[in-house]
Amino acid sequence: MDWTTVAIDAVLFLAGAAAMEAVAWGFHKWIMHGVLWSLHEDHHRPHRGLFEKNDIFVLFFAGISFGLIFGGAVTHGWFVLWFGLGTALYGILYTIFHDIIFHKRIKIRTPKWGYLRRIINAHRIHHSGKGDQRRAQAFGFLWASRKYEKSSQS
Repeated sequence: MDWTTVAIDAVLFLAGAAAMEAVAWGFHKWIMHGVLWSLHEDHHRPHRGLFEKNDIFVLFFAGISFGLIFGGAVTHGWFVLWFGLGTALYGILYTIFHDIIFHKRIKIRTPKWGYLRRIINAHRIHHSGKGDQRRAQAFGFLWASRKYEKSSQS
């Protein structure tokens, strides 16, 4: 086993996940709270049913991941493949945090301490804008500044 290749693969895998947080942050701030607010707005308002118009964005983010994984596999571009697998990891972690833990689309009891408390506080503050696209802050999903460790809204 070539440990150099394993290390490079691991770095690419983690870089893919980290890059998706940056892509998701920018997309969320400038696109979802900008020109495509009409699709994202229902996510910031009470609604009935399991699905929202906002769920259409899953196709965009999954498309990035699928394109990288498929492209890497077809062209034998192992670096693209591992980066794409990292973006898939991000998607899984995002779904667990955002849809299950925070928005409780699946009802399970979850711990709310440490790092998890910080991202929950940040996301709660993000949603505290009462549906006003311009008042929102904290656009990240899996990373939040330490300023959200103790929130008056927790």
